[in-house]
Amino acid sequence: MSQLPITNTQLDSLSADSAGSIISADSAFQIPNPSDYTISDTFQYIWDLLQVQLFSIQNNPVTFLKLISFIILLIGFSFLASFIKRVLNNRILPRFVNDSGLRYTLSRMSQYIIVVIGVFISFQFLGINMTGLAVIFGFLSVGIGFGLQNVTSNFISGLIVLFERPISVGDRVSVSDIEGDIEEINIRSTTVKTLDNISIIVPNSEFVSRNVINFSHGDTTYRLSIDVGVSYSSDLDKVLKALNEVAEESKDVLKNPKHDVHLRSFGDSSWDMKLLVWVPDVKKRYQVQNELNQAIVRKFAEFEIEIPFPQRDLHVRSGLDIGEREAKHGSEDSDTSEK
Repeated sequence: MSQLPITNTQLDSLSADSAGSIISADSAFQIPNPSDYTISDTFQYIWDLLQVQLFSIQNNPVTFLKLISFIILLIGFSFLASFIKRVLNNRILPRFVNDSGLRYTLSRMSQYIIVVIGVFISFQFLGINMTGLAVIFGFLSVGIGFGLQNVTSNFISGLIVLFERPISVGDRVSVSDIEGDIEEINIRSTTVKTLDNISIIVPNSEFVSRNVINFSHGDTTYRLSIDVGVSYSSDLDKVLKALNEVAEESKDVLKNPKHDVHLRSFGDSSWDMKLLVWVPDVKKRYQVQNELNQAIVRKFAEFEIEIPFPQRDLHVRSGLDIGEREAKHGSEDSDTSEK
């Protein structure tokens, strides 16, 4: 069995003025010939193939084996980071932290830290030290500045959202006319699940540069306002009593703060009443509003209170009557003129 020689190219030492000295291709790249090996030497051939030098980094030869190990390390650290994130968020942090948003932030940051550590370890294994990475990232930053401005902006915005926590996982928000619950905060974008169970990917910069309504930030209670009109012929005291009973009989309305009933304005055909109630969970406000509206209709029917609707009276006069009046007025005018 003969083994073909592998020639290494001498590389210049690392220089901060040139990135070409970091990575150099091997001018004598050669793959072992399978015909030089017998069937029993299969594993030896595979080993020799993995030892073939592809290129050099800072005078360190990079072989198939190192490159495969580098990729395996990156994938392994990625899976490890995701696993640790799930364990922290679901098992460990719930014992010490009650805030679900804070738990998500801590677990997400631990995932990012493990990924960064894995990247540095993988590059060190490949033969690139911190200085080499600094030079490479310095050249990449030029491309990032010109072509990846949006990606960079969303990345920085994602860090701001995670640390400042204007929004958290589970919050009910409204951004760019989209209302839904925060499902996941990633490094570039945030997933918002709408009320119709549709997941919308929103760039993180939208949560930093635009006005965002967070309905459940720090407090999930919500004041619900229900407008209803009643006829001018209604008994005002009876209307107030009916609306108060609707709020008191509802199980989804908080007793404290207490509800309130206002007569806001006098409309064209009705008194414009407003029922103000507090609900414990802002995410259920549409459900509570539907139940209260139905309760108001039933209660008004019980108290014989009319809910008016716009009405217009149209008076139609026949052409004969108009002709007779015109003739009458005409004769009166002629008599007056004769006198």
